[in-house]
Amino acid sequence: MEMLRLHFFVMAILSAVIISLLLPSTNAQSLAPAPAPTSDGVAVDQGIAYALMAFALVLTYIIH
Repeated sequence: MEMLRLHFFVMAILSAVIISLLLPSTNAQSLAPAPAPTSDGVAVDQGIAYALMAFALVLTYIIH
């Protein structure tokens, strides 16, 4: 009877250690990969628009 109690105690301690080691990994989440950088030309278009507006402003100042 004593051997059975000792065996139960050892198995309980061993299972508690195994569960405590494996349980945190079940909540782990992998991070989503960052999206690939895309260039849709918006910055280029906006830069051209700014340059044309500055040219129009300078041209209007020169004419007047």
